[in-house]
Amino acid sequence: MTLSIQTSDFDIGAEIGQLRGLCPGAGALVSFVGTVRDMSGETAITHLWIEHYPGMTEKSLAAILEEARLRWPLLGVRVIHRVGALAPGDAIVLVIVASTHRGPAFEACEFIMDYLKTQAMFWKKERFPEKEVWVDARASDEQAAQRWREKFPPA
Repeated sequence: MTLSIQTSDFDIGAEIGQLRGLCPGAGALVSFVGTVRDMSGETAITHLWIEHYPGMTEKSLAAILEEARLRWPLLGVRVIHRVGALAPGDAIVLVIVASTHRGPAFEACEFIMDYLKTQAMFWKKERFPEKEVWVDARASDEQAAQRWREKFPPA
């Protein structure tokens, strides 16, 4: 399981190919790419600014990956999350999960994304031509993460 926090873009195909090469027994590779989109509905977003706290952010991501590893039979996971200024259409996050079967791969990928949205230490600010707005967590993201807590209650 590997994770990267970076400002540079990533090559989705190359990342999938690399994980596939590391997991020759994988019957399924599931990937998710999140991109910057205009959430304002009125004024076009000029860019999204993502900040993190080095060390703390990596620790929160590692905990999410470890939790996924304990819940599903995973052969490999690759997570890349970008920080800095991102324009509409830019890739923000990549999650790739390898498993022997599709069910665990899909579930683990969805779990990782749901927890990234609610538990990872990132701060997001939307920038518009005339203002900046810090992005709060959405209720729908919390509900998605709660579903996993109900499915796998703490011991």
